[in-house]
Amino acid sequence: MTPKPIFPALIIALFALFLLNLFVGSVEIPIPEVIDILLGRGEAKESWRFIIVESRLPQAITAMLCGSALAVCGLLLQTAFHNPLAGPGIFGITSGASLAVALVVLLLGGGIATEILQLTGFFAILAAAFVGAMAVTAVLYFFSRIVQNHVMLLIIGLMVGYLSSSAVTLLSSLATEEGVRSYVMWGMGTFGAVSLRHLPLFALGIAFGIGSAVVLVKPLNAMLLGDHYAQNLGIDTRRVRNRLLLTTGLLCAVTTAFCGPIAFIGLAVPHMARLLLRRANHRLLMPATLLMGAVVALACNLICSLPTNGVRLPLNAVTPFFGAPVIIYMILKRK
Repeated sequence: MTPKPIFPALIIALFALFLLNLFVGSVEIPIPEVIDILLGRGEAKESWRFIIVESRLPQAITAMLCGSALAVCGLLLQTAFHNPLAGPGIFGITSGASLAVALVVLLLGGGIATEILQLTGFFAILAAAFVGAMAVTAVLYFFSRIVQNHVMLLIIGLMVGYLSSSAVTLLSSLATEEGVRSYVMWGMGTFGAVSLRHLPLFALGIAFGIGSAVVLVKPLNAMLLGDHYAQNLGIDTRRVRNRLLLTTGLLCAVTTAFCGPIAFIGLAVPHMARLLLRRANHRLLMPATLLMGAVVALACNLICSLPTNGVRLPLNAVTPFFGAPVIIYMILKRK
């Protein structure tokens, strides 16, 4: 399959899945009524209007943006560190956000209170996840200026992740049952936490991060042939890697803060795009990864939204079914 038909196919799949996310859910709403609500005409039930406008539409948009952002994070890290298993979770960025949320939920009772700031509930978790992810990014950025070997930097990220996970386990053993339940629910991940009111802020953060990633296409193409080749072309590989870490940290911070730690999308989607394109050129791979991330996230959200006796499936229970087979295939292919 040549690259030209792939992009129209991905766009069609994206459009179809987006509509299905609006039409399908635990509450059955006739398709003509959904269309009328979206176009602002007719007199539909107020409950139906609320479900479509305040729930399904923000979820679908959030899924697209979050899937694209995580997929781009995986692509950047895998290319820069020459490791097919590099991803936001591997570098400990997601673990840092999880630790910060655990501190707020399990230790502070779900709120942050200081003399000049007081946050509770969703806003406390949002602030904690963002600060935690950016803190780990700052640690990695610091070590990247000291450690030149990208493999060693990867190992440092892994160790940060292990330390964060150990701290979360310790906090869980000391927390109340209600606190542990709240933290576990957050850790399952969801695209439904971003309301229509918060969507512009979420979209702005994602758009800025993706724009920063697109600027790195040219140096990433040079780094495919090795750091020495890129340096011979006049590219400062350390500076590119630092910018890449900051971009990845921002995208991971925003997505984890709003949607929780989402597994496998950042790790598996870049491989899906490579399998489709059979090319490593980031001028094609970057947009393909963006589209594929949005398609996979919408598909996962659709499965979670399917009617299951009123119970919504956790997002992180669905994403491994898309991601794990791809990773296993890539490992077997590389022997």
